[in-house]
Amino acid sequence: MSQVFASHLLANLVRQGVTNYFLAPGSRSQSLAIAISQLEAAGKAKAVVRLDERSLGFTALGHALASGSPAAVVVTSGTAVANLHPAVLEAHHSSVPLLILSADRPASLRGKGANQTTNQVGLFGSAAVCIDVPIGATPQDALELGTKVARHFQAGSGPLQLNLQFAPPLSASEPNAAELEMTLQVAASEEPVRELTQLSVPVDDHTVVVAGSSGERAREFAEAANLPLLAEPSSGARAGRCASAAYLSRIDELGDQVRKVVVFGKPTLSRKLLSLIEDGTVYFESSSRHGLFDPFDSVIASAERLIPDGKGSDQWVSSWKAEPEMTSRGAFVSEVWNRSDSLVLGASDLIRQLDQVAAPKEIAVYSNRGLSGIDGVVSTAIGVALAKGPTTALIGDLTLLHESGGLNLTGLAPDLRLVVGNDHGGEIFKKLEIAQTASPEVLERFFTTPQRVDIEGLANAYGWQYEACKDLGDLAEAWSLTGPVIVDYLLD
Repeated sequence: MSQVFASHLLANLVRQGVTNYFLAPGSRSQSLAIAISQLEAAGKAKAVVRLDERSLGFTALGHALASGSPAAVVVTSGTAVANLHPAVLEAHHSSVPLLILSADRPASLRGKGANQTTNQVGLFGSAAVCIDVPIGATPQDALELGTKVARHFQAGSGPLQLNLQFAPPLSASEPNAAELEMTLQVAASEEPVRELTQLSVPVDDHTVVVAGSSGERAREFAEAANLPLLAEPSSGARAGRCASAAYLSRIDELGDQVRKVVVFGKPTLSRKLLSLIEDGTVYFESSSRHGLFDPFDSVIASAERLIPDGKGSDQWVSSWKAEPEMTSRGAFVSEVWNRSDSLVLGASDLIRQLDQVAAPKEIAVYSNRGLSGIDGVVSTAIGVALAKGPTTALIGDLTLLHESGGLNLTGLAPDLRLVVGNDHGGEIFKKLEIAQTASPEVLERFFTTPQRVDIEGLANAYGWQYEACKDLGDLAEAWSLTGPVIVDYLLD
């Protein structure tokens, strides 16, 4: 029956190290929920419940992003599975370990008009590997699935979907998954050891190092080679003696001297930076997890470990150092950056402002730069806070409103400070081509979309603290509040 298989599957997954579970209420998935509750009661797993699946998926994504450990998402059948698609796409493009346990009705009902039944197999396309598990799966099948899941994530293969068919009776109190877990004899699935491919990169005073998202290794290379480090704030590498706070302004003066670019991670923020990559001779440090970055066909060589051959001069490094010009927006984002230890960055004009002014600093930064969407940023930040503790998120007002339902905490109490840069609309569009080609009326209606939502009322409705700020002094006072809190900062 359903509960026998579900209990054995969850016991095997926990034994293989999958201990964080994210669930939305649902009927077809009830046996999974019961097994997880039993494991949680025994201290063997942790469970987070969220009301809607879209927010659920991004909460799991944020937790996996911050912890580095697989997060399992449990949903019922039908549109519940489809609502996970944005989070699965982001996980795929960011190589975040996400396990989807999608409950399904028997395959015999597919294509026959049965209620709440669609073809869930391969629903996520190439973004996730899918295993369709039929009715009648046995405890031995559960053991083999647990091993497959462990090997999948050890290989860094991105999201995995187990599509689990269940037929009535859908749940029972026995067997107890926690008791099963204690009796399992599961051999640890070890990742095979292999040598990383290596490449020696000749460097000189016409070389720069670029760090995009997941570009942490860039700092190590830049300092070994004594080269300017042009690190996006979301890279995790914007620190150390080679990092430049104002590299975007320096590109205007020094860009034509750059002939070679060594790239780590996936740069996404600035067209100026991307132009260096497009026009230069590019070396890229790849990985089995993140693959290749070569949108301009400018990469002449790549390997899993780049080793500098030679060094740049101190003069070349110092020529990229400058004090950034500080606007009011720059001062705001810089203040948030300087005050934060764990920071989630939304996809808006604010992260680009930060790219222009953020001082080099040791800081844990998280962002959904795989597809650079504003989807689910509130819930991603909640997931990060659940994994890491006190966390700040810097987001725009449209990013908040895009997922206002994510503010519904369903019994959670994350120590999260949502700092909202509020300019009542899509400021970023005023800096794109459309601002030059469209009439003011078209620009406003179809792009900037001015908003007048009562954010304080929204915070009150969902039980968040709220603090309005008009200047940096107000922001400093608001910083003493612990989360969950929304800090509403009015921008010019």
